[in-house]
Amino acid sequence: METLHATAVARGERAVLLLGPSGAGKSDLALRLVAAGWRLVADDRVQLTATAEGVMASAPPRLAGLIEVRGLGIVPEPAAPAPVALALDLSRRPERLPAEETITIAGQAIPLLPFDPFGASATERAERALASRGLAVTAASVNPPILIVSGLSGAGKSTALKALEDQGHEVVDNLPLSLFDALIAGSLERPLALGIDSRTRAFDPKALVSRIAALRDAGRAIRLLYLDCADDVLIRRFSETRRRHPLSPDRPASDGIAAERALLAPLAQSADLLLDTTELSLTDLRQRIAERFGGGFSPGLAVTLMSFGYAAGLPREADLVFDMRFLANPHWQADLRPLTGEDAAVASFVAADPLYAPTLAKLDELVRSLLPGYAREGKAYLTIAIGCTGGRHRSVAVARDLADRLAAAGQNVALLHRDIAKSTEPPGAPPAAPLTFTRQASEANGQ
Repeated sequence: METLHATAVARGERAVLLLGPSGAGKSDLALRLVAAGWRLVADDRVQLTATAEGVMASAPPRLAGLIEVRGLGIVPEPAAPAPVALALDLSRRPERLPAEETITIAGQAIPLLPFDPFGASATERAERALASRGLAVTAASVNPPILIVSGLSGAGKSTALKALEDQGHEVVDNLPLSLFDALIAGSLERPLALGIDSRTRAFDPKALVSRIAALRDAGRAIRLLYLDCADDVLIRRFSETRRRHPLSPDRPASDGIAAERALLAPLAQSADLLLDTTELSLTDLRQRIAERFGGGFSPGLAVTLMSFGYAAGLPREADLVFDMRFLANPHWQADLRPLTGEDAAVASFVAADPLYAPTLAKLDELVRSLLPGYAREGKAYLTIAIGCTGGRHRSVAVARDLADRLAAAGQNVALLHRDIAKSTEPPGAPPAAPLTFTRQASEANGQ
């Protein structure tokens, strides 16, 4: 194995090596290619290993899933190994009719082409460079993403799959594992969502986790969505629908729920996104699915900032939790109590606390320092929960401020206020839908 100062991107199952000194435009060209549908393999340093499939390019562990964006710094970007088909030399201006060249890498000859990385046609020229060597990208060689949907019976998998179908996914529910490889080996024209759970014939959670890991190592875009729910809510749902639990047809539903939770533990532990549906209505669940998967897989680490109230309990899907109950509480101001942290008067009141500014600065610095590490470890989704007593004032203001700061730094952020409307509902009324916002980096920068 050898390591080069270079960048590698892949189109379909073929990688292109971008060569040149620092400042030659490798990362910039890679970023434009990724935006055009290519996949990052490695940025700045590329490990190259001779294999039976050719020279395999991959990223060193500490740089995996990261790319440099000038003016922003190091940001997360999904990456996977791929065999090298072509090398582009960005340090030399190409001739009008360049002669055939090769470069020896890991003991094998790789076609080499001088390449100008600048100009609006750079991405198209890179595509043509592959095509001119019989490596044109076809629909069969570019595989749309695959989403595995699993979780507890009664947690909402059917609703999630219907929502994914509405978002343009091809959906197959209760797929026998014996047919899994044959299905994904075919040519896919759109994203694929597969419902696989305890009902599936010959269901083996550990084998499924291993298969997903093998597909990722082979460069396939595949993720696992796990739907969870509190036991008492699941029992109530089975009682209301009068359905029997698939693992306890002749016993109480609680027995089946306990058995299924133990059976599915390997999937819950390996899930890219764990979504708790305990307090979600069917409309809320469809909305969450649309947010996450409406445009396919979001590039890089998808971050959700969630405000909540401790009075309603901790969010079960939270990865990081920060408590804002030490800040001055607008609840005790009669004119501010009916408002929320989305109102300027409340936000100004909370920000006036002497602890607010230093806390937000440190929180912003901490979160931004952690994001590359989560991306490097392969985590696709990160939920950061910001809490206060009721979830209407302090947590909302802080979550909004932190979301704006992360968006200004180039991170796409979804902002969700879980409990912002709960205390305004009359007794006995169904809970209101949470307010959800999506912050794009371009919006935060005023573009």
